[in-house]
Amino acid sequence: MRKNVSIIGGGSSAHTIIPLLSKTGYSISLLTSRPERWRKKIRLEHQSETGEIKEIFDGDLNIASNDPKTILANADFIILCIPVSQYKIALNRIAPFIDKEKKVYLGTIYGQGGFNWIVNEIKAKYSLNRAVTFASGLLPWICRTKKYGEIGITYGPKARNVAAVYPLEEFDVLKDTFLNDICCKWFHTGEFYQAKNFISLTLSVDNQIIHPSRMYGLYLKNPERWNKKEDVPFFYRDFDDISAGILKKVDNDYSKIREKIKKDNPDVDYKYMLDYLSLERFSYDSCNENIKTSFTSSKTLRLIETPVVKNRDNKWELNKNHRFFTDDIFYGLCIAKWFSEQFSLNVPMIDEILEWAQKILEVSLIKSMKLNVDCTLNGVEVGTPEKYKISLSDSLM
Repeated sequence: MRKNVSIIGGGSSAHTIIPLLSKTGYSISLLTSRPERWRKKIRLEHQSETGEIKEIFDGDLNIASNDPKTILANADFIILCIPVSQYKIALNRIAPFIDKEKKVYLGTIYGQGGFNWIVNEIKAKYSLNRAVTFASGLLPWICRTKKYGEIGITYGPKARNVAAVYPLEEFDVLKDTFLNDICCKWFHTGEFYQAKNFISLTLSVDNQIIHPSRMYGLYLKNPERWNKKEDVPFFYRDFDDISAGILKKVDNDYSKIREKIKKDNPDVDYKYMLDYLSLERFSYDSCNENIKTSFTSSKTLRLIETPVVKNRDNKWELNKNHRFFTDDIFYGLCIAKWFSEQFSLNVPMIDEILEWAQKILEVSLIKSMKLNVDCTLNGVEVGTPEKYKISLSDSLM
């Protein structure tokens, strides 16, 4: 029987998922604030790192609408393709329209920031007892938007992927259907492996340490801003020793937390709760020996620009409203800081970045060296476990 997929948000991942699932036979509906910009035919270009089109996937979008009731009718899969900081807001909006009487797979293909904490709160609030929660640890492929609402680009999948599912026994079903249909079926690589808990995704470090470390490194190297946009270094291609050193120290802070959790819970499977280089080698099947070259040698990341805006002095400065701050500070470093306080661990590099971030964002993230869990930025909250009224032990399972 044909399955119905409701996609929430029109990010780059949506432009990738729609053609792949459509070609597999799913019916795709999209909830977006800009439905008028979406075409019925969505194209995905599988490109080489030089821009050569290797393969084209054409898919059909059944409907695009800003009405959740319309989009969620008869949904079998609900997939969030939005920034992490918007997960809770979006789930509260769509939850009243999710069918309570049928099994619905509710997930995201980027599982940073305690996704299961958010979903569990929503499930309890709206009595969604049959919903199956799932998340991919990282995006299964590198993707971009070429023409919004019409054309996406992928440079292909990661070599291996990790996903967490609750209940645990639903993993095989999900892998053989949805997860396979967005990756292995088409690219013949990128198999999904099961993480037995969501905390392994939350504390495996990728964007949540890469982005803040690089932004802070760029600031330290040039606090006076840039006179011309062409003077702004590329985000990955120009990754330097300063940014790599910061990232290594942040990863070391995370490692203290990971090792404490593993030591205190020896019977729990945290196999996929990995440090940065281990995760990078696992995901990309790479042989990179240091952090800096993992970025500077990447052929698919080299054209990504640093998010900047022009200020009142006509200089270019880091974009304070970018998701590199809202997602990766509030739903990344702040979560790690919370765990460090629970375990009485010192995390000096995380502290240093949070203190810098609160100055340029003009918020109060740290008070007397303690995390201010009530801090908000443009409606975005700090995403720590206590916000969902769950204990330390519950957050680890």
